[in-house]
Amino acid sequence: MKILVCISNVPDTTTKITFTDNNTQFNTNGVQFILNPYDEIALARAIELTEGTGTVTVINVGEANTEPTIRKALAIGATDAVRINAKPHDAWYVAYQIAQYIKANPFDLVLTGRESIDYNGSKVAGMLGELLDLPSVSIIKKLEVDGDKATVEREIEGGKEVLTIPFPFIAGTAESVAEPKIPNMRGIMSARTKPLTIVEPVEVKTNSEIISYETPAPRGQVKLVPADDAAKLVELLHTEARVI
Repeated sequence: MKILVCISNVPDTTTKITFTDNNTQFNTNGVQFILNPYDEIALARAIELTEGTGTVTVINVGEANTEPTIRKALAIGATDAVRINAKPHDAWYVAYQIAQYIKANPFDLVLTGRESIDYNGSKVAGMLGELLDLPSVSIIKKLEVDGDKATVEREIEGGKEVLTIPFPFIAGTAESVAEPKIPNMRGIMSARTKPLTIVEPVEVKTNSEIISYETPAPRGQVKLVPADDAAKLVELLHTEARVI
């Protein structure tokens, strides 16, 4: 089985976010970038499914500064990697670039994380399905393979949905699909020599533009009300919070 895992290079969750150029550009100075945690889950499941019987390729749309993140994915256990040499403008641009690569290099299964933790869009898996005319399902919590088809499980309102899908297809993965893997020393050493192919992007019009970024409003002061003074609480909700 040949599996492609789409990975993102994202800021660490502990990063203090700031912007430059009149709040139009993300300030990368001093920012620690990591492999998107949801993509790590997808990668872990791909490695489990192909252990001894297939290959796992990771693909990233990014510039040269994303290569440490790609090498980490190789250290975790990916067979090889592809970097599409372009700045990831938006989800459409990323999906289009990856789709063009898949058209020239077919895979049995394409996995993405449910979303990237920087933009939280959850769009790439669905866009890939549309661009490639393949089944696409998100957000899955379980993935099992049986011959030429797979069974996936996802949560829906009021319960769970179980689907059986023939290969090839695209899936966006979430927690519980697999436990993220920690690279060992052997994996770290072998990652240095595993193939990393650089592919130039294809021309495509971007469909969105960032006008400016805004940080959340600072938290206001907390006002404590005695537990036995319900009347005071109602008064404050009415006169200050204005929610009733």
